[in-house]
Amino acid sequence: MKVGLKWIISFLVISLVAFGGLFWNPGAEISDTGAFLSEDKIVGADVAWILAAAGLVLLMTPGLSFFYGGMVGKKNVISTMLQSFIALGVISILWVVVGFSLSFGESLGFSINGNHYGIIGNPLSYMFFNGVGGLPHKMMASTIPFVLFALFQMKFAVITPAIITGSFAERVRFISYLLFIVLFCIFIYTPLCHMVWHPDGLLNKYFGVKDFAGGTVVHMSAGFAALAGALVLGRRKNPHHEPSNIPYVLLGTGMLWFGWFGFNAGSALSASASAATAFGTTTIASASAMMTWIFFDRINGRSISALGACIGAVVGLVAITPGCGFVSIQESLFIGFISAIVSNVMVNWKALKKVDDTLDVFACHGVGGIMGMILTAIFAHGENASLLHGGVEVFLHHMAALVLVSAFTFFGSLLLYKITDAMITLRVSEESENMGLDLSQHDESLN
Repeated sequence: MKVGLKWIISFLVISLVAFGGLFWNPGAEISDTGAFLSEDKIVGADVAWILAAAGLVLLMTPGLSFFYGGMVGKKNVISTMLQSFIALGVISILWVVVGFSLSFGESLGFSINGNHYGIIGNPLSYMFFNGVGGLPHKMMASTIPFVLFALFQMKFAVITPAIITGSFAERVRFISYLLFIVLFCIFIYTPLCHMVWHPDGLLNKYFGVKDFAGGTVVHMSAGFAALAGALVLGRRKNPHHEPSNIPYVLLGTGMLWFGWFGFNAGSALSASASAATAFGTTTIASASAMMTWIFFDRINGRSISALGACIGAVVGLVAITPGCGFVSIQESLFIGFISAIVSNVMVNWKALKKVDDTLDVFACHGVGGIMGMILTAIFAHGENASLLHGGVEVFLHHMAALVLVSAFTFFGSLLLYKITDAMITLRVSEESENMGLDLSQHDESLN
């Protein structure tokens, strides 16, 4: 088998990273040494819970691979599952080298009237996890080791590009996909993560965006990147197929639902009432959305299906994510209900069907994230915290941020697809597509 230059370069890159970790010496103390607390501030219960939560969030990525893999045609099951699973390798390494620094490092941005607003982190702050150790951090992880916070956040960075893959399943070249997710993580995910979750981030500090567990950072960014990807790669030669394995979809949904408790309740970063609230709202919103989806399908003349139940459950999980720690159980019932209806309408909207988003990633994750952001701005509890609690300005800021995030993630991703395609062609040949990506890209099959 002929080995192309792109594969040699890929091996050289991972070799440089591996040896770079051995010899990396920043030559100076990290800039925020004074931001760390003493070891006696660590709370054992919080450490235990976040260790468990990080494991749960990691489980979501193989869960997503089963969820997606069961939906595609039989010739593309392995390739689709691998596209999700491989993010555990690519993004984890990237996160250690520079991703965490760009997301949570020293805030780089601009100042207005003496207030600093961050756009992205200093890439040298924690490069190769320098300074990411066992002490708590005053602003970001005050009761758990900073390294645990960094590893917990890594799992969010891993699953975000994995979500995108459903939009261009069955037609993307594997090596091009690897390049794209590296670019996406660096230029889309990390600045958005910094702006929303860093204490000095622009969307956090100026706009007051409430995103408890990633509705904006993860699902909106993935949803709009998915829409851009479907547009750039174009329609499949044969866009109509039967799902290959519905039990895979059911298994994947169960793994996602289970892992989502770590995703949402773990984002409290403590074993606390806030975590318990997020745990409860997460499962109730998903249950509400699942039942709403299948009943809404039936009254619109469609069958009650296992596939519909699974999609509805995931939409509910997506929609509750930004507000899970800010709303009540009762409100989560409504959030799941209304989000399922809106996403269901979008999935079946003829205009959107013209865009070959293979697994309806935008209609489910993108629209679910949008709904979650809007509903959080309406229902979030606390004085002046949302539209229903006196926070008209907060609501308006959320709507402005929604427009900015949508534009940034869509047009930014569109540009990155174009750059990737110019470097390594994104789409497989017609012959490879007809053969199926399992064989043409990986020389493997289910048979």
